[in-house]
Amino acid sequence: MKATGIVRRIDDLGRVVVPKEIRRTLRIREGDPLEIFTDREGEIILKKYSPIGELSQFAGQYAEALAQPSGCLVCITDRDHVIAAAGGGKKDFEGKPISRELEGAIENRETFLAVREDKAFLKVTLDDKEEHYAQVVSTVICEGDAIGAVVLCQRDEKEKMGDTELKLAMVASGFLSRQMEQ
Repeated sequence: MKATGIVRRIDDLGRVVVPKEIRRTLRIREGDPLEIFTDREGEIILKKYSPIGELSQFAGQYAEALAQPSGCLVCITDRDHVIAAAGGGKKDFEGKPISRELEGAIENRETFLAVREDKAFLKVTLDDKEEHYAQVVSTVICEGDAIGAVVLCQRDEKEKMGDTELKLAMVASGFLSRQMEQ
């Protein structure tokens, strides 16, 4: 465990403030859920909770099922990381932190189709080399909260993306939403 040198006191209601520097570094926003763990040495561990992360194995299988017939790279994300990827180039995306642009699209509950020349076209991960030509993004909304996204990317300029891919992403995000609500 890394020491930060920051000390906080517990107030009379049992609350402790997580310092702004740590919240910024870990991308913790107001209202974000945190999991609380304890270990045998009496340490308390706070971990950012990802509801869609609980479905990571299922999300991986679902991404594979989408990638095969569509021929696209499929990424399923929570609000911070790509939790599952399938298709060509999945190793460049799986487990990586998402870009600020995608984070904003999730926050704004956006669903769109874009090609590289469009203003809406965005990087999927922080280190995305933008080797894809077109993309579809659909936000996963569970119980009123935007918790992630389904992203389909097409690398081949000759393979056009359209309403079919947009609807596929929307169905996938809707299905994942229903899975989270159960």
